Order: sequence, then structure tokens, then C-alpha cells
Amino acid sequence: MKAIVLALITGGLIISSCQTSSDKAKMDLLAQDVDTTVKPSDDFFDFANGGWIKSHPIPPSESGWGVGQLVQDDIYDRLKSINEKAAQSTAEKGSITQKIGDFWVSGMDSAAAEKQGISPLSKDLAAIDQISNTDQLMAVVADMHTKGMRVMFSEGVYQDDKNSDVNAYQISQGGLGMPNRDYYFNTDQKTLGVQKAYQVLLQKTFRQLGDDSLTALQHTADVYALETKLAKVSRKLADLRDPYKNYHKMSVSGLTTLAPDMYWPDYLRKIGINQLDSAIVGQPEFLQGLDAALKSTPLADWKNYLKSNLIRRNASYLDQETFMNSFAYMQALRGTKEPRVRWKRVLDAEEGAIGEALGQLFVKEYFNEKAKARYNTLVEAIREAYKERIQHLTWMTDSTRAKALDKLSKIRKKVGYPDKWKDFGSLVIDRGPFVLNMMRARQWWFQYELNKLGKPVDRNEWNMTPQTYNAYYNPSNNEIVLPAGIFAVPGMRDEDLDDAFVYGYAGASTIGHEMTHGFDDQGRQYDASGNLKNWWQDSDAKQFGERAAKIIRQFNEFVPVDTLHVNGEATQGENIADLGGLLLGIDAFKKTEQYKKGEKINGYTPMQRYFMGYAFGWLYETRKESLASQLKTDVHAPAKERVNGPMANIPEFYEAFGVKPGDKMYRPDSLRVSIW
Repeated sequence: MKAIVLALITGGLIISSCQTSSDKAKMDLLAQDVDTTVKPSDDFFDFANGGWIKSHPIPPSESGWGVGQLVQDDIYDRLKSINEKAAQSTAEKGSITQKIGDFWVSGMDSAAAEKQGISPLSKDLAAIDQISNTDQLMAVVADMHTKGMRVMFSEGVYQDDKNSDVNAYQISQGGLGMPNRDYYFNTDQKTLGVQKAYQVLLQKTFRQLGDDSLTALQHTADVYALETKLAKVSRKLADLRDPYKNYHKMSVSGLTTLAPDMYWPDYLRKIGINQLDSAIVGQPEFLQGLDAALKSTPLADWKNYLKSNLIRRNASYLDQETFMNSFAYMQALRGTKEPRVRWKRVLDAEEGAIGEALGQLFVKEYFNEKAKARYNTLVEAIREAYKERIQHLTWMTDSTRAKALDKLSKIRKKVGYPDKWKDFGSLVIDRGPFVLNMMRARQWWFQYELNKLGKPVDRNEWNMTPQTYNAYYNPSNNEIVLPAGIFAVPGMRDEDLDDAFVYGYAGASTIGHEMTHGFDDQGRQYDASGNLKNWWQDSDAKQFGERAAKIIRQFNEFVPVDTLHVNGEATQGENIADLGGLLLGIDAFKKTEQYKKGEKINGYTPMQRYFMGYAFGWLYETRKESLASQLKTDVHAPAKERVNGPMANIPEFYEAFGVKPGDKMYRPDSLRVSIW
């Protein structure tokens, strides 16, 4: 999502079970997961989480397993109950309950899906077959974009980075069948395996479409060659982090000059934009390369490219054969052994289609106002800790410091759920083909975004649903958004959790992390109003860069799987946020009564439990295939490195666990990172 820094958070707190306070000691999630065979000063992640990981193997349907999946399973059960009740109700047509109930029935009707096969896509396939020139090709591309299939390139309406009060039409690279450009060029064994699996998927798709085996092989080679052309002109993951280098505003005539064969005025009209002053292009060289590919690639190859995209991007909502063809490719990419059960896949689809509508029913039944108040208060405790750290920074000049404090004071917090819900009244959901419900939902969302053009930015809007187990910082709004789902912990009630757990698990890994995103390598480039604007003195920017370079070097050293290293440059924003979140959490925790009393719980001091609470938020084991994919495509380092990496820089960690020279996690002072 453009201009939103997402954090793949795994910690948070709310209500979850009927556990009583008398069972608190027996249910100490921190003490019971410890692996006492590992020294905390050698590998804190394995020490804190190893006991649980050893006794909980990854289920065959998952690419990884940990606390996030336990929370998600609890959320799944709650959402399933809501859907089943809606499906059995006699709700008024057009109501939220009717849409949710009919979506559920449509998605769960596997018999109808088997009977239909790929026939619900027949009109779209026929439109592709009828293409006879580039103008018609772009007309079909426009139609596919409105249905959520971003072939050729990506587009959307987002806040203008340099004028956050304005919504702008924006274009960026995209259109690849594999996750990013590196999958087309890397030659390690895991990537070669993904390449092979993707080409097998293409072959099966063309056989489904009626090709004989030899023709399917040729069409596969043609489409793969076309996508490789697009990959060659796509930027690498790390090169997408600089907001200035990925911001190029131009007129529609400028777009036409840049890529004339894409017929931009016609294309914009076909997607529903009748008047446009300017567009923001992220990677102009990609559009130039795409335009060149339009000239050099036979029209038949483009038609096969569109057909394969149409099938692949809708495979989850079609018959079992189509779904399993796609799943075989995902096995190579993620390492999962079997698919999730159908009802969970339907809930995943529903989340993207009408998740906020579902969220309205979710919060009515499950969100606790007392817990919401606790975390509103915790946000302010973390903000105050950040204020004090900025005030005492030795490397920042007074001019920049004043602006940093102003930006911090203006960070908006959104906790739990929106005050105003989106209106899904015009979205038609029925009990017909599942894939058509998904297409209509994606068309609704596309139009919803286009409707923002020419209107003031709604700074109260949420970009996650209440039941989402995640959180984010949005630099254009200068806000942190903390959905109700992130405040869930498996098997415990909020009131049974001590402050050490809460401040490490929620204060550091969620709230402090997201707040620090406002001052990471990307976030620091936006001002208090959310505009991309340099508010730093040159000397301060240089100091920040030197400190960020140290954390880049640290994470480049990590080798989570085989010979694949963490990309320290691409992950630096998340790594800065993790370190900042831990430090802010410590400062806030030191003001609590639990810390001041210093009493041990199950043998661990308050500060030890704080670090264990943070590590619990990253209690994950991930398959090697998924780790390899993450290292190529994700701006987040793996869970283990997100624990051990930042902790090796923190004096309180050394003191709490007696870390000394010779221990594997020990770093001399000169190699430790200090930013915020």
C-alpha cells in the first residue's frame, strides 16, 4: 500500500479466554516457553521461545507457526461464528448481515464451484480473445485493473507525498507473476525451484484453456519471456525505499510522452477518470520499458499473459483443480504441505472484500472498552518516553530537535476501530459464483479509491480492519493505527498480564515500533503534517545516516537460511523501529510500580520479563522456503533476527542477563547502534 509503512506485528493484548487470576502462575506464558538449555546471552530468541517451538511443529497447511497464528485462529473462530449466524438469518437485502451471510454461503459452496469450473470467467476470456490491436489490449487491461488484477503495472489513488491534503493518481511498477524482479534472475536453488514451479503453473493453466501440451509449453515460454522483460526494468526492493527517487509528478501529456503506446488519455477514461491534472509516477524507467515491450512483443503473447493472469489471480475462488494448480506453485514459494481448510480461505477472501463490514459485527461482540483505555494510556506513556529521549539526544541540533518534538506531539493515534464505518450499500453480494462476488468487491474498492480524486483527504479513514492482527504507521497522516486484532494474546485475559509483559509485548513491539516509524529512514523525511519535506539540518541528517549505516551493517551479517543474508538496507526501517520500540518501552516501563518494586515472577526480574515479553511477540518458526522468499521480498527481517538484532545494542539487556565478552550476543560499545 502506497505511503503506508506496515509492520508485521505479532504482539498485542485484549480478552481471549476465561482464565482466572488464581491460575496466573500456571499460565505464565513467558516462563513456560523458556528453553533452559540455551544461554540468553548466546541466543535470546531460542532461550525465550525455544521451549514452545520444540513442542509445536509447524502444521502442514502453514508456512510458519507461532503466536500470531494462535491469535489468528482465535479470530478465525470468532469470525466463523459471525458468518454462520449471518448466513442463517433473514436479514434485509442490502444490509451488512445479508452481504456477510451471502458471501459466506457463496464461498463455502464447493459443489457449485466444481460444477462451474472456470466458466464464470468466460466473458473476460472472450474479451481477451477479441483483442486485435494495442488500443483494445489497453482497454482489456483497464477492465482487469478495475477488477483488482494489476496486470502490466500498478496504480491507485493515494495521498500526495509532497502535499498530504491532496489525493493523487499514482502509477508504479508491477505486473509480474512471481513476487518481484529478483525471482527472474537469482540462481540459488530455492529460487530456481520457484521458477520451475511457476512455469509448471503456466503450463497447467494453458492446458486448462484448451492448449495441447506442446502449445502450452510454447505459450509458457512466451509469457515467461515477456515477464522477464518487465522484471529487467523493475527496481530492486532496496531501491524502492527512497521516497524522493520514487516520486515523479507529471501531466497526462507527460505520461503520453513517457509511454506513448499506452494511450494514456483513453486508458484513464476507461478506468473512470475523465479529468486529471497530473499523475505521480514511481519508476519512470519501468513505464518506458513497458512501452517498449508493447512495441516489441507480439500481441498474441500479451493475450496469453492476460489469460494466465486472469486465471492465476482468481484461482482461490474457482474449482479445486484450478486452486490446486496455484497451490502447487505456492508450495515452492512458501513451503506449505497442504492448503488451509476451505472456511479459513473464505474468511481470508472476505477480509479483503468486505473486511470492514465484518469488523462492525466483530467489535460489537468482542472488543473490550477497558482494554482499549489501557492501550490508549500506553500510547501516551510511549510518546512521553520518546519526548524525553529526543530532548536528551546529544547528536541532534536544537533546530531539528524542536521540529522532531513537534512532529511527535502531532502523531495521531487510532485504537481499536474507526469512529465512522465505510458504506457498502452499493456493493452487490449474492449467493452466486464466489469469484464473481470477489470481482464485484474489487470493482467496488477500485471505484471507492477513484472517488477520492478531487476531494479532501479523509484523515479519519482506516486502512486496516478492526480484526486485523497487525498495525501500521502512515507517514502521510503522521498516525499510528492499532486495530483491535493486534490486542489479542492466546489463552489470557488482559487483566492477568503484568506490566512487564504488556510493555514488552505491546508497548515495544507494537506501539513503540510504529511510533518510531515516524522517525526511521523513510518516516523522518515527512514533516508533522505528513508532507515529504526536508526538516533536518544537514549535520543532523548526516549523523542519522551514519547511525543507520551501522544497523544496516549489523543486519547484513545475519544468515537466517542456507547462504542467504538479511538485506540490511531494505530492512533498515523496520530494524530502526524495532530498536526504537524496545528503548521506548524500557523508558516507559521504568516508571511503573512493577519495575520499581523489582519483585520476581517465576524466577525472573521485571526487566528480564520485559525482554521476554518482547520476544514472545516474535514467537515464530518459519519454513526454509518461506524464509528464503521473505529475504528476497520483505522489508522485515525474520523473527529471530528481530529479537536478537536490536537487543545486542541495549545496555539494559546486557545488565538483565549478564551478557559479557565471549557471549555470542555480545557487541563491543563501538559496534552498538544508538539512534533514538
